[in-house]
Amino acid sequence: MVGLKPTEVSPGRVPAHTTPSCLPTQLLRAVVVPQIQGENRPAQAALGVQYRGVLGTILTMVRTEGLRSPYNGLVAGLQRQMSFASIRIGLYDSVKQFYTPKGVEHSSVTTRILAGCTTGAMAVTCAQPTDVVKIRFQASVHLGPRSDRKYGGTMDAYRTIAREEGLRGLWKGTFPNITRNAIVNCAEMVTYDIIKEKLLDYRLFTDNFPCHFVSAFGAGFCATLVASPVDVVKTRYMNSPPGQYLSPLDCMLKLVAQEGPTAFYKGFTPSFLRLGSWNVMMFVTYEQLKRALMKVQILRESPF
Repeated sequence: MVGLKPTEVSPGRVPAHTTPSCLPTQLLRAVVVPQIQGENRPAQAALGVQYRGVLGTILTMVRTEGLRSPYNGLVAGLQRQMSFASIRIGLYDSVKQFYTPKGVEHSSVTTRILAGCTTGAMAVTCAQPTDVVKIRFQASVHLGPRSDRKYGGTMDAYRTIAREEGLRGLWKGTFPNITRNAIVNCAEMVTYDIIKEKLLDYRLFTDNFPCHFVSAFGAGFCATLVASPVDVVKTRYMNSPPGQYLSPLDCMLKLVAQEGPTAFYKGFTPSFLRLGSWNVMMFVTYEQLKRALMKVQILRESPF
């Protein structure tokens, strides 16, 4: 990251990614539910449930599923963030340094993008089962009591998917998820890095909270804009029963044929609200914890 040097404080020791993961959970369900709406029209018609807009989706979930429904899948979401974000965020500076030629003070945009893609792919490879369970668990709740896909809890979801689909079922959709998270990771980490660098270079802000807030908000918007099409395909494919789609490409083609190109941006507003709030809370927390750890490290190394 720009500002404090990564060599001064190890990013992997900063657990900032777990702090904001609870708050956007209701927005995450408000993203997933509109994205899979239209996937099973007869079942949805029988239930008589339609989701329109962010507030409408949340109110419909509360009315049909209860007050706790926006937080369904919270445990799976925490598991995903703890395993996924630890890798993609914690290793970003180290990988960026690895790709930067020796003697070069500032990393190029290409180097930053490469580092973002690398850490994003590494994170997905390790944490894919948590993402599959999160998507399945959150999507299953709104299907109604007659659905044959109901999970008693997060661990039951892991067991059920592994039993019915094998271990490969837990890594279903790995390729589209790698694509999606490489894009998101680049958009978030690289955009935040560049915006913060430019704000400091042009002396519009100092390296403090307003600078971190503006940089994180811009990163969230860019991430949502470029990742929404991949996110919709990933959600549909990972949530589909075996045999519905031949591949992620088949899922994308059927989505366009049945619902049109605008389907790629289903749930854009709640997705932006979620990623925007996530980026602001995560990066601001990350920067503050990094500063605190740096001060502690300086005090420990001080002879007096």
